[in-house]
Amino acid sequence: MSEAKDKILVVDDEPQIGKVLRRGLQARGFDVRVAPDGESALDIFTIWQPDLVISDLAMPNLDGLGLCSRIRKASRVPIIVLSVKGEESTKVEALDSGADDYVIKPFGMDELLARVRALLRRSANTAQEPEARMEAGDFQIDPKTRAVLVRGSEVRLTPKEYDLLLFFLSRHSTVLTHKTILQTVWGANSINQHEYLRVFVGQLRKKIEADPAAPRYLRTEPWIGYRFEPGL
Repeated sequence: MSEAKDKILVVDDEPQIGKVLRRGLQARGFDVRVAPDGESALDIFTIWQPDLVISDLAMPNLDGLGLCSRIRKASRVPIIVLSVKGEESTKVEALDSGADDYVIKPFGMDELLARVRALLRRSANTAQEPEARMEAGDFQIDPKTRAVLVRGSEVRLTPKEYDLLLFFLSRHSTVLTHKTILQTVWGANSINQHEYLRVFVGQLRKKIEADPAAPRYLRTEPWIGYRFEPGL
């Protein structure tokens, strides 16, 4: 009996890009379906239940941001966003809408495949997360439900923000280098993507800190990385 293939849903209103991605991903052993817009993608997503979604940002009917938000209401499936826009504000908006990664067009197929493999590994490892409730200082995390409480109040995090906080909490009061964090949370192919880490740390601070401009918990270690202090 053949091993089940990972299923990837590609969403892009440019037919040529859809064809290129389908061909490239299928050549690497993935099962691929392509949707021309967000509305069609939601229909396929509901019926087919893909293991990963790759979506363009600018699309008719329902754009990539809207698609991310809709998917996030029902699933933790990894999402990679594609866009010709490289501005940090656009990246932040996409990541805050629930995307796990952001790739700027034009991109190399090898780079995209590396990001796909990294996210699929992270998704597979979710089942191996600790089952016991984690508590330290002002933070409580229930891995079974992925519920996060900060100072007794529930905080809504995107899947990647959750992964990042879980790692910080598991290694709290320890100086963690940029490389260590990126390799653990994003994978070995992302160890030089310091911008991703900076964006996610900024987003996480907005949700857990009383004053994100003067962080109490998630502290910067200049030129080295970060240290997480959960409080007393």
